[in-house]
Amino acid sequence: MEAGTLRGKAIRKLGIFFYLLTTLSRAFGQKGDGCGHTVLGPESGTFASINYPQTYPNNTVCEWEIRVQPSQTIIFKFGDFDIEDSTSCHLSYLRLYNGIGPGRSEFGKYCGLGIQGDMVIESENNEATVQFMSGIHVSGRGFLVSYSTSNISDLITCLDKGSHFTEPEFSKYCPAGCLTPFGDISGTIPHGYRDSSLLCMAAVHAGVVSNFLGGRINVVLSKGIPYYESTLANNVSSKLGPLSASLFTFKTNGCYGTLGMESGVIGDSQINASSVLQWHDPSGQFHVWGPEKARLKKPGSPWAAFHTDEPQWLQIDLKKEKKITGIITTGSTLGEYSFYVSAYRILSRHEGQDWKVYKEANSDLDMIFRGNSNNYQEVRNNFIPPIVARYIQINPVEWHQKAALKVELLGCQLYQPSLARAPSQSLPPLRSTGNPPKFVETTFPSVVKNNSVTPKVTKDVALAAVLVPVLVMVLTTLIVVLVCGWHWRNRKKPVTGPYSLPYWDQVEYAQPLVAGSLRQGSSFKPEEDPEAGYSDPDGNGHYDAPVSEIYHAYAEPLPVSSREYATPIIMEISGHPTGTLVSAASCTFKSVGSTGPSVMGNPSTLSPRTEGAPSGQAGYDTPKGTVIPMPAEELGYQVPNSVPHTSATSDA
Repeated sequence: MEAGTLRGKAIRKLGIFFYLLTTLSRAFGQKGDGCGHTVLGPESGTFASINYPQTYPNNTVCEWEIRVQPSQTIIFKFGDFDIEDSTSCHLSYLRLYNGIGPGRSEFGKYCGLGIQGDMVIESENNEATVQFMSGIHVSGRGFLVSYSTSNISDLITCLDKGSHFTEPEFSKYCPAGCLTPFGDISGTIPHGYRDSSLLCMAAVHAGVVSNFLGGRINVVLSKGIPYYESTLANNVSSKLGPLSASLFTFKTNGCYGTLGMESGVIGDSQINASSVLQWHDPSGQFHVWGPEKARLKKPGSPWAAFHTDEPQWLQIDLKKEKKITGIITTGSTLGEYSFYVSAYRILSRHEGQDWKVYKEANSDLDMIFRGNSNNYQEVRNNFIPPIVARYIQINPVEWHQKAALKVELLGCQLYQPSLARAPSQSLPPLRSTGNPPKFVETTFPSVVKNNSVTPKVTKDVALAAVLVPVLVMVLTTLIVVLVCGWHWRNRKKPVTGPYSLPYWDQVEYAQPLVAGSLRQGSSFKPEEDPEAGYSDPDGNGHYDAPVSEIYHAYAEPLPVSSREYATPIIMEISGHPTGTLVSAASCTFKSVGSTGPSVMGNPSTLSPRTEGAPSGQAGYDTPKGTVIPMPAEELGYQVPNSVPHTSATSDA
């Protein structure tokens, strides 16, 4: 049989299916010739006037009969209402009744602007009848109304958009039947939907709720994006969308990951088919489109069935039972072969059981999934409720030229690891108390054993928590003390320089200049005045400069290993006046290049300072006359500036 003949038969089957669905809906849900879009579910639904949102025709009638659980009442919420008011609702109106059939009682009649905004009307019991009558009129869009059971307080209609809500996150209840022929959406998952999109239609497209059942949606608003994709999913086609200020996405349970067709987790041996297309092309090359090629996004040819005169199938073995939430299909993706499946059934089975066809919600009819309309576009369909099975079979019922498929399954493990570990985290034996609960030993032996061990473990942990910080502190303190002692010892050690100040208390100093002739080679240490209070920089209390900042410095020791003393300069003082003698006696000696620290203290009675000298003067210079020739090893000190060079020359 040719593909066209089989496709024609499939189309006729689909036509019969939709006819039966419409007939059943009218028999149990609606009656008359004025009925528009209608989906009546067990907990919620949506219905509209004929031709909505265009003007409804003249002289029509429709009745919708709604029945919910006996313990609930029915809430009606209007998304739009525009019925022309002619002679006080005598010709065109919407009437609500409590009950169904002859015993019903009217509780509301509306036309014109009788229903405005988000007006909510509630029935008195679990059954209600809605009647719409249209007479001669000029204008009016009609109405669109949704309903739900009374335990749902946050029902919205199919006309609510993402831009109607400003909360960053919110939860609402979408009624069944929001896959409407009016309104549109832009975007897809996971990138999100443009804020101007209808919320509940986008939820059907995303696979969050079923068009036949409705359900709760959890929405998150976020910043918009420049471009929104166009995709086909769950019989809803989104369109290209431009830039928007914000977008919305849906929170889910996370069970929408891929199960391994594309990645190769599902091996070639796990994929089988009813038949395989194979042939030789004009060049003699042999082509085989086997089931292992039915992997989404894999380059090259897909799986294709050889036969077209009997039911074909592609079967996938998941090795163990998994939760399957959806399927993505595409055609051959090869430009020269426009092969694809446009409609299919889904069958599943457990290990050792028979195949079971996926059914429509609240129906015994096989669910026919809409497939591809070309060979390259990906189409997604979600299973609500999800399928729990090991084996999945795709049964094409309509295709173009050849039944060809590339497939990916969506879902997750049947039992999440985190859920499996949850009970063990809440067991009481992990926490010890002073008075453990009393259990019967034969009933809870493991609990009694754990309670006897837990206190010891707790004490050990507490002891370790105390000892470790204490040991760390003790070791740290010991290290600090050792480091400080090492630094102190190094500071007290002699410096290796030849003229270091710490050697002052070990050497003797040259005798100061006094009146008369001094013998060459003599030296002395100044007398210590108990009231003078001299001290060195280390606090030894020997020689301090006067408080009035008069500085005295003595000759520093020669840089030799044995003790030697500075040789005083021999001067003849008979030819100098007394003032000059005093000035000469106050001069100081300093070694060439020495920059040692100043020694401060009280003035010495042996070395008075000249009255005319400026305070704090510390200048050192060589004599202005001829330098006395001396051996190189004895040239260690300079002659004070205040001694005339003529006298020094005569003494030499």
